[in-house]
Amino acid sequence: MNWEKVTFDWNQARAFLVTAEEGTLSGAGRALGLTQPTLGRQVAALEESLGVTLFERVGKSLALTDAGRELLIHVRTMGEAAGRLSLSAYGQTQMLDGKVSITATDAMSAYHLPQILKTIREAAPGIELDIVSSNDVQDLRRREADIAIRHARPEEPNLIAKLVHETSAHLFASPRYLDVYGRPTCPADLVDAVFIGPENPERMLPALAEIGLHLTRDQFKITTNNGVAMYEMISQGLGIGFMPKDFMRNANMVDLLNLEQILPEVPPILVPVWIIAHSEVHTSPRVRLVFDILADALSR
Repeated sequence: MNWEKVTFDWNQARAFLVTAEEGTLSGAGRALGLTQPTLGRQVAALEESLGVTLFERVGKSLALTDAGRELLIHVRTMGEAAGRLSLSAYGQTQMLDGKVSITATDAMSAYHLPQILKTIREAAPGIELDIVSSNDVQDLRRREADIAIRHARPEEPNLIAKLVHETSAHLFASPRYLDVYGRPTCPADLVDAVFIGPENPERMLPALAEIGLHLTRDQFKITTNNGVAMYEMISQGLGIGFMPKDFMRNANMVDLLNLEQILPEVPPILVPVWIIAHSEVHTSPRVRLVFDILADALSR
């Protein structure tokens, strides 16, 4: 079939596109904010209008048919064009009033952003700020957020990325943990220490080895994707972990401020801070204002 000569409802096409990307109707429903039955009806209506079957059920997931895979190529092109149109229209808005969405890690959202948000509110009271506290990379191209604050430079095209700061993470532990375990005087003393780290800590083992810390995956007895929770676990004496010194200066909790640095002679882990926005969204006056205030504050 020549798909380019077929016309159909964009809502149905979008339902098909997101279902194909998520692999299930329930996942697509969460992504689009729609109920599973509604999505199912939209996909079924698209199949009926085209006269083809687009999905086959495989267990609890959906697999594309040959016709579905062919259609997906064209619908993705439509989705990208719709996204560019939305971004362009948004970027031409010349009013400061309106919403700006910022995604940042949970620790950044909790301990660094509040004071900066106060500055933004004073500069532009008409701006509504939506903070998406997440350690997952949000898709700026799909307008899941206007501005992202992340610790890695993005590789996607058409994104503006500015390195505004570089902090360093060092080993810290609570006195209550060190009173029991002992205070290490060299990296070899950490051979049986308990560590608290991020999800999939094995990914950081090679980098730790380069700075002289030859740890094993088994030493990470607790892992979490929540930075605030990790810092609290360290403060409660559950183990040793890496914490950026900037965080220590911004934390308001007494327990965190009383943590002891371990092996200060060990080279730190460098943690860059990037501010990212889509190139077209960045032309919006209110996004530009928020971007610049964030960059200025974080660089200091």
